[in-house]
Formats: sequence, C-alpha cells, structure tokens
Amino acid sequence: MLLFVLRRALWAVPVLLVCVTLLFGLMRAIGGSPLRHGPPLGLSNEAWVKYSDPKPDAITGNIERRLELDMPWYEQYGRYLGNLARLDFGPTTTFPGRSVNSILKEQGPVTLELVALSLVWVVVLGIGLGVAAAVWRGTLLDRAITASTALMTAIPVFLLATLAIYVLSVKLGLFPTSGWNGWRSWVLPSLVLALLPLSRVARVLRFEMVEVGEQEFVTAARAKGLRRPRIVKTHVLRPASVPVLSMAGPLVGQLVLGLFLVEWIFAIPGIGRYFIAAAQARDYPLTLGLTVVLTTAVVLVNLLSDIALAAVDPRLREA
Repeated sequence: MLLFVLRRALWAVPVLLVCVTLLFGLMRAIGGSPLRHGPPLGLSNEAWVKYSDPKPDAITGNIERRLELDMPWYEQYGRYLGNLARLDFGPTTTFPGRSVNSILKEQGPVTLELVALSLVWVVVLGIGLGVAAAVWRGTLLDRAITASTALMTAIPVFLLATLAIYVLSVKLGLFPTSGWNGWRSWVLPSLVLALLPLSRVARVLRFEMVEVGEQEFVTAARAKGLRRPRIVKTHVLRPASVPVLSMAGPLVGQLVLGLFLVEWIFAIPGIGRYFIAAAQARDYPLTLGLTVVLTTAVVLVNLLSDIALAAVDPRLREA
C-alpha cells in the first residue's frame, strides 16, 4: 500500500508541471495588457482602473519592468516556476498594494468554507437519496428521487441559483440573497453548488446498489437469514461505493466550475469573484495563480481518491 501511495504521489508532480505549462501558455495566448483596463466589478474602489486612462508611456514601461512583463516569455516562464517552488505567486496588477498570496490568504478560507459545506450536502443528501432509492426500488419514493435527480443534472447552475434566490429569499424570506455572514447565508449557496454533484452521486449509487443487490453473494446472505440493514450496509453498500469514490475528482472539478457562478450571483467574497475580475483585466499573475491553486486542489483530490479506492479494493494496488 505504501508503494502504491508513493507511486501515485510522484506521478502527480509531472501532471502539475504539465498543467502549469499549459496554463502559462494559454494566458499568454489570449493577449491583452493588464495595464490598460480593470475589471468591471465593484469589489473595491481602489481596485478600479479606468479603461483608456491617460498614462504616459514611460510610466507604463516602468510598471512593465517592475512586473517583469517586458521579458521574453521563456524567461518569464522560468522565473514563474522558480517562484512557484517558493510558493510565491507574485503581485497582482489589478488590485494595487496586494499580492496573489494575500488574496489567497484572505479570500481562500471563504471559498474553502463554501466547498466544504457543499461537500457535506453531497455526502449526506447524495448518499442518503441513493440508498433510499435503491432500498425502496420501484416505489413512489424511488421514482421521485430518480426524476428529481435527473432534473437537477439538466438545469444549469446559474438558473438554479436564480430560482433559489427568487423563491427562498425574495418570496419566502428564509435566507438572505447575498453575502457570507452567518449560517443563514451559508445554506443557499452551498446547497445550490452541491445540487449537481449530489444528484450524480445519488443516481450512480442507486444504480450500483441495485446491480450489487442482484449478485449471488447477496442472495446467499438473504438465505442465511441476515437482517436487511446488515445486508445493505455490509454486503451491498461497500462494493457499490467504489464507483462513487472514483467520482471524487470529477465532482470536485464540477464544484470548481460552479464555484465562480455561485460566488458571483450570491456576492460571496471568495477567490471565484477575484478570478473573474482578473481574467477580464488580463491580470496574468492573479489569474494564473488562482488557476494553479485550483488545479492543484483537483489533482490532490484525485490522488486521495486513488488512495481511498486502493484501500477499499486491494486489486487496484497492482494497477
């Protein structure tokens, strides 16, 4: 098992290097200048940079030299890799007086809280609905869960967020429409972000439990007189959970994709809103730094998913 973990951990290093290289090349390919305009976001008055703001070329040149934007791309790439090795993501051209590290330090915990709460919804509701639909297969409850989860996978996140705000916040007044202050403001955005992943978890788990429940060893367990809860927990749920564990990486990727929209719509001060602002302003250091952090998180989750799968199914350790 230790050899398997070391092999997977070492394999994550070149994967991260390839991702960083591709991200660096894509950021340079989109063109634009980070010194010409700022994001049309009301994040702060100090962050606003007027489009086509009159500025002497000498000042622009000095800023480019200070930010090393006048260097050839290969020198910028080498320096960026060196800074990454020291966990230094550099300055930001959009928010004066702040660095990428400071934004990660201040806004990162908010995003982590949102993702953690969404994962709680995914685990509790996704597994709960999947088990309930499988145990009571063919009943009205099963059909309701199957239909609702199918509907959730077809509705885009922005539409779910808008409907949730209109119904639960505006009409019923149960939750605030925006912000991240207190548990009432946490419920709605975390639930909206988790709806798509938990629907897929419920559908996959229901299908796998039904398939495992028809195997001969489960039939033998019933013939021995074992109680239904024990059969479901010991003989059905564990083997059926292997495909769900393999979904951990893609599910986190879905959470990251929905994160930007959810933070934007609910005005949550996380890194998602700063990412959109940096991308619109061509803020290379901030966009690249946030993307590298999010990519690293997805790679680490995939690594942990592989380790968990190997612990559940020893046959995977030799793969």
